[in-house]
Amino acid sequence: MAMFKWWDVLPDDERQQWALDPLTSVGPLSFGMSPEEVSEALGHVTAEAQRHTRSRSAKETVSRVEVGTYQEFGLKLYYRQERLAGVVVDALRGPQVFADDMALVGRVPSVLEQWLLDRADAREPCTELSYMAAGVPGSESLGVVIDVQRAGDHLLTRPVFIPSEAMDDLPHFLPASAWSRC
Repeated sequence: MAMFKWWDVLPDDERQQWALDPLTSVGPLSFGMSPEEVSEALGHVTAEAQRHTRSRSAKETVSRVEVGTYQEFGLKLYYRQERLAGVVVDALRGPQVFADDMALVGRVPSVLEQWLLDRADAREPCTELSYMAAGVPGSESLGVVIDVQRAGDHLLTRPVFIPSEAMDDLPHFLPASAWSRC
């Protein structure tokens, strides 16, 4: 009987390599893109199609896309008013995203937090680093929350990238499902 490799972590050299343009874009994805534009942009890097979760309130006649998933590629995308508003990269198999030459995906959380602390020391006080519930750190200038994901007996970084307008109410900007429960 073959054992399912549930917790296997894809090595960095087998992942797409993406750059972060803080508060603007993550790899080929720009905040504000429509679901169709996202599908077109990712069509160049994965054969997997975006699966949508749609919803509609009682007053609406047309459903809207709220979440787009590329499960095999390791991305979960959150939309607000049909525009890309959050990018969550899976720690185990998502693309590797770099900010200031630092890899942010699938890392030891304490190492990445220390990098954020060191980076914050070189910036204006009280404007760089913030913490969400359970002590999850984020960088306001990078537009990223360094969330975590379980990998067997370990936790690895699972970054959540957000646009500048999210900073006003970060914990509530995306639905609760965007944040890990580790």
